[in-house]
Order: sequence, then structure tokens, then C-alpha cells
Amino acid sequence: MLEVRGLEAGYGSLKVLRGISFSVPTGKVVALLGGNGAGKTTTMAALTGIVRPTAGTVTLDGEALQNQPSYRILRKGIALVPQGRQLFPEMSVLENLETGAFVRGRRGAELEADLAQVFERFPRLKERATQRAGSLSGGEQQMLATGRALMARPQLLLMDEPTTGLAPIIVQELTRIIRDLHRAGQTIVLVEQNVRMALQVADHVYVIRGGQIVQEASADSIRDDEEMFRAYLG
Repeated sequence: MLEVRGLEAGYGSLKVLRGISFSVPTGKVVALLGGNGAGKTTTMAALTGIVRPTAGTVTLDGEALQNQPSYRILRKGIALVPQGRQLFPEMSVLENLETGAFVRGRRGAELEADLAQVFERFPRLKERATQRAGSLSGGEQQMLATGRALMARPQLLLMDEPTTGLAPIIVQELTRIIRDLHRAGQTIVLVEQNVRMALQVADHVYVIRGGQIVQEASADSIRDDEEMFRAYLG
């Protein structure tokens, strides 16, 4: 599905990504792991057109995306659950979800069907449909940010640090949600610092350090092997 080859990007004269390459097969969860400043969020920004790559290629099902604007990349099927959620705090839960469908221009019965699907997956959002997004708990806001991205019907869902600032019980709930999405066939790229959580849901792991991929392995090969875990992830 997604192929990233030799991707370079940064901010002005600051180069952050230094030739990143990785693959995301259809229906798989791929985790991109690394510490603060490693380049994980910049990778997500480059994939979605928020940051324009200076070199390399990004292809989705063979179509080049690296020079396209964000709204076209979203229309092509890549949706981002951003770090920090970035909701519209004064808008209701329902209104935030509707913004996720805007890029595809859905209305009426089609929109209602998508909302029903999100509310089935996130019952708490249905209970709070008319509530201001800014008044939700951190866990509920993360669910809303995920639901909003799903409203775009993405082929590929990008999740940037979804567990940041969440209580352990909410992390467990989010882990269940990602597993459910995986079982439903959703392709996901997960950026995380919570390594053990990521290993619970991922099929394959890439480790990024200093803007480069330094290691990769199947999640199975390191999940239950403490020596492999230390060797790959410290």
C-alpha cells in the first residue's frame, strides 16, 4: 500500500529526516518508534503534506504523493490523528466528526451511516454528541480525534503519539480500539513512545533515530524476547 523511499524533510535550514525508507502493507499495523526529536512526527507531517519533502518519494498504491497538498493527500486516502488531537474545542463532538467527512462531501444518509459506525465503535462519543469537544476528558478527546479521522474513510490511518498524557486504563482502551480496527482490515501507521503498547498491536516495527531508520523487525520477533527487546529498543 504505502512505500516511502529516501524521504528527506525538515524546517527551513534544519534537516530532520535523512533518507527514511519503509513499507506499509495493506491491512497491517506498522509502528514507528523512537525517542523525542527522532523525526517521528516530521515523518507523519511529510506523509500528509504538512511538511513538503525535499527529496525521496511517497507512494500510495503506486501513486506519488510527495508533492501534493494536504487536502489532496486526504482525498487519496491518508488521514491523520495528530499529536495533541487538535480538535475544535468550541465545537460539539458531532460537529468535529462532521469535519472529518467534509473532504469527501458526504451528506444525508451517507453521512449518517458513517456517524453511526463511529458511534458504534466509540459509544462515549454518542453519549456526548452535543457536548463541547474542549470539555471532554483526555481519553475522550483521543477517541474523538480518531473518530474524526475515520470519518474520512481512509485507506491508511496515521496515528501520532495517541497515548500521550493518557492514564493506563485509557491506554488499555485505546489498545483495544486499535486492535479492533486492525481486525476490521484498517491499515495503520502508529507513531509511539510507549513501546510495549505499540508491540501489542503492531505487525512490524521500524526504529527511527536521528532522522534515519536504524532498525526494523517483526513485532513478534521482539515482543516476548527480552534480549531482542533490549537490542532493538533499549
